[in-house]
Amino acid sequence: AAAAAAAGRRPEAVSPQWAPPQHDPAGAAAGLGDCEDTPVRPLCKPRGICSRAYFLVLMVFVHLYLGNVLALLLFVHYSNGDDSSDPGPQRRAQGPGPAPTLPPLTRLEGIKVGYERKVQLVADRDHFIRTLSLKPLLFEIPGFLSDEECRLIIHLAQMKGLQRSQILPTEEYEEAMGTMQISQLDLFQLLDQNHDGRLQLHEVLAQTRLGNGRWMTPENIQEMYSAIKADPDGDGVLSRQEFSNMDLRDFHKYMRSHEAESSQLVRNSHHTWLYQGEGAHHVMRAIRQRVLRLTHLSPEIVELSEPLQVVRYGEGGHYHAHVDSGPVYPETICSHTKLVANESVPFETSCRQLGTCSTVPLPYSYMTVLFYLNNVTGGGETVFPVADNRTYDEMSLIQDDVDLRDTRRHCDKGNLRVKPRQGTAVFWYNYLPDGQGWVGDVDDYSLHGGCLVTHGTKWIANNWINVDPSRARQALFQQEMARLARESGADSQPEWTLDRAYRDTRVEL
Repeated sequence: AAAAAAAGRRPEAVSPQWAPPQHDPAGAAAGLGDCEDTPVRPLCKPRGICSRAYFLVLMVFVHLYLGNVLALLLFVHYSNGDDSSDPGPQRRAQGPGPAPTLPPLTRLEGIKVGYERKVQLVADRDHFIRTLSLKPLLFEIPGFLSDEECRLIIHLAQMKGLQRSQILPTEEYEEAMGTMQISQLDLFQLLDQNHDGRLQLHEVLAQTRLGNGRWMTPENIQEMYSAIKADPDGDGVLSRQEFSNMDLRDFHKYMRSHEAESSQLVRNSHHTWLYQGEGAHHVMRAIRQRVLRLTHLSPEIVELSEPLQVVRYGEGGHYHAHVDSGPVYPETICSHTKLVANESVPFETSCRQLGTCSTVPLPYSYMTVLFYLNNVTGGGETVFPVADNRTYDEMSLIQDDVDLRDTRRHCDKGNLRVKPRQGTAVFWYNYLPDGQGWVGDVDDYSLHGGCLVTHGTKWIANNWINVDPSRARQALFQQEMARLARESGADSQPEWTLDRAYRDTRVEL
């Protein structure tokens, strides 16, 4: 009780005069939680690699809930198209009337690896921010949370109840496959990224992040080839002729006949969400206000971001390397900003905001703030495989059967590993600046994952700061939410029953 009360004495910033949008807790738990940050997003190079044609095919599959590894390989389309075909996220019309303006998105300067600076995030102590890498721009803050706050967050998460973070999709992909008009030769050409007329294992493995939730290893691929007799000479390479002789339905049958174990999933963990808006538990509010002071972003952006995600990794838990956001395309719009932008686009995405998502979400998370809630006995580091590499090449992530994205087997080969320490926070930017103070291209170097927990349990929490790539659209959304708050008053406040019921909880920890 004393611990929780002490945490509550820390002063908070003045609350903004508006309310967050209504959240659906059931949707957040059953929808977004199952797939919002699964590593199924394609990691595109900044320019000229992933085309709009690729994206359109991808989103068609997304909305049909595809579920098979090789079926989802259709999404990958490397091309040499002209960048001019993509008008960019800020070139679309933004609806009628002049849009309000937003200040630039702030970014902390990294200076150099190891650089430290002092900041005051709470009234009674100083914190120190240390630069861990420049690519991505990554920082560490020891003692961001007190031990009592960490224990309280874990307790609230346990009271609310956690659910499995990843569920394999259903067999609806078969029906979707019948609607796709693409020849087997075209599919081969999409997969043959080096255009040598042969499919090497690394070319197939590079696309397993678009799969049905299983993490495929070189051994898995070769076993599948052998089972369906796709590789007669057993060299692990498929020629154009061998590929054309295959019946892709055999792959579907093979995958259905092999039930995935938790260790074979892209992500093996359990999670829940804790509301942080007005009326939330005072510790949740204090942490959100602390993040606001840390990021120096506008209060509207931080307050309109999603709740705190709390994650538990048991022994054997892991999360293969992924990015927390996706590439920007003019064919999509965030679900939350579409409410006010009055735009018509082929697809909309959750943008990590409203608790609903598709199988392959493309969220726009400007930055990630990750909190370690306990000390892990063995393993459980956060790995950044290509941090501060001189160059980035997606295909080089897999060399000689070593997949740098594989956090169960190859975490020790990543460039940077952050050991979990209770109360420490790390944060990084998922996008590069666009030169005008807003969201630019995805930072490929932000690739990261959770290493295998070899002993004990790992508890973490995540705050994602959600920003629409369209500056004007984000401003319109914030303006509309402020208006609704003024007109609706208390009625606009979201009602998350458990969070509200325990907002004044005092727990002996």
